[in-house]
Amino acid sequence: MIRIETEPWAAMVAHARESYPNECCGAMLGVVHEDVNRGGKTVRAAMRLENAFAGAQATRYELRPEDLLAADKAAREHQMDLIGIYHSHPDCDAYFSKTDLQNSCPWYSFVVLSIQKGEFHHANSWLPNVDQTEAAKEELIY
Repeated sequence: MIRIETEPWAAMVAHARESYPNECCGAMLGVVHEDVNRGGKTVRAAMRLENAFAGAQATRYELRPEDLLAADKAAREHQMDLIGIYHSHPDCDAYFSKTDLQNSCPWYSFVVLSIQKGEFHHANSWLPNVDQTEAAKEELIY
């Protein structure tokens, strides 16, 4: 389960709306809970990252390795973890595409926000397996 607090959720939705009709991307910083009763992950901050894809950004996003490292460093500086990555899908559903899966990391959550005609529609979170051959839907609370 991944729970996104109000402030980072609002920042993620705003980022996706502002980037429309292109895909946005960013990092989710927070805490991985060890306590069995709390379970899951809590996102406490959203960090915008640049979509570095050189092609049509309306259909794809790409992260630079140095940006991902900077997000991890920022998380550690604030005594948090890099929980995962978020990105938007303009004018389509919040699914985890084949490209998303191929470029994923199995230890991160991937939140996809569906932006329909510039407005937030729905979101899903995905957990890719170690082989990057499939991704399970993760319970998402925001």
